[in-house]
Formats: sequence, structure tokens, C-alpha cells
Amino acid sequence: MTRKIVAAAFVSLDGVMQAPGGPTEDPTGGFDEGGWMFKIWDPGIEETLGGLFSGDYDLLLGRRTYDIFAAYWPYAEGDNKPMGEAFDGANKYVLTRGDQPLEWQNSHRLKGIEDVAALKRGEGPPMIIQGSSTIYPGLLAASLIDELTLMVFPVTLGKGKRLLGEGTPVETLEMTSHRVTDKGTVIATYKPGGALPPYPPEPPIPGTSQREVERQRRMAEGTW
Repeated sequence: MTRKIVAAAFVSLDGVMQAPGGPTEDPTGGFDEGGWMFKIWDPGIEETLGGLFSGDYDLLLGRRTYDIFAAYWPYAEGDNKPMGEAFDGANKYVLTRGDQPLEWQNSHRLKGIEDVAALKRGEGPPMIIQGSSTIYPGLLAASLIDELTLMVFPVTLGKGKRLLGEGTPVETLEMTSHRVTDKGTVIATYKPGGALPPYPPEPPIPGTSQREVERQRRMAEGTW
């Protein structure tokens, strides 16, 4: 029996997931739209979030998302205090190449994808990924993510850290559920779908016109 790794991300229509929560959360790269999710808050995602964080779970985080969480959630008050207490009690597995102290209680260092794979082979509650854009390509390439939920908001941000960056493998995903909130946020859940099939032996769009032959020649020459 293996543990599940469940990922969920807030994403713009153009694929940006950087700093959805607040203006100073992560201005890396000159990103100046921090807090974009709360500018257009959609209560329709609350059911999804409630289901994600119900029951027992651990967290699997990249180092920067861990730093963001560790500086906020242990000190959360008001409506956010119950979530802070839940995160405080959960195991936090941090995928990082560095040796910086992980001072938040119940925090554990993972040096690489192999450590995640070993952890997944053991027993325990699901591991939930939030944020942590840099760890997705490696986890997907190693076939370690069991479920991916994207909450795609109707907004474009132009620049910022993308969900699936360099190193993301070529593969298909199978949609297992989807819905659209009243405010237009698309919530879709996927599971791994296997390798991308080969191109059909009988091309659906023939490429034999003289113009296409000329275009191919220019591409080969680098003049297209």
C-alpha cells in the first residue's frame, strides 16, 4: 500500500500561480500582482478547499512555499486560526537542496525526488501539495502525483511563475471531475493518463501542397 500525493493549485488563465494570497507573499522576478486571488475572490472554491483539507493529511512543500507558510500559519488568528492549528499539527515534508533550519514543528527535510518516492511507498495519510511550483515537473516526471486539482480563475496576469515549467514531462492526463463556479472559476481534477500516443499513421491533415513543401524547406534552412 502506498500513500497518495494530491496536488491543488490556484492558477490564472495564462498559467500563473505566483503569490495568490498577498501583495508581499512572493515578489520574485518583479511580480507585482501579489494577492490576485483575493482581488477576485470566488466563494465557489470553498467547497473544494474544504474537501481537500478534511481528515488527516501531511503537507509536501517546496522550500519557498514552506517559508511563506511557516511565517504565517503558526501565527494565524481569527477565521484562519483553525487552519493554522491544523497545519501546525501536520507533518511538513520540505523538498529542498539547502541545509537551512526547518524550525516549524513537525518539519522534515527531503533532499530529492527519491526521498519523496520512498516516503510515498510507506504508510500514512495523503500528502497535499499547495503552491510549490518548482516541484511539479520532477514529481510528474517520476509519476508520483496521484491527483491534480486546478482552480483556474478568469484572469490573466501576464508574467509570473507558471504551474508547469521546464522539465515537465510529455504525458496525458485524465479528467476525473470538473465544474464551473458562478463566478467563472474552472475547477478540474486530473489523474495520470499515460504516455502521449503516436501521431496517426494516416495524417488527418495532408501536408503535400506546394506551399507546404516550400514552408518545410524554409524551416529546414532556418529562414521561416
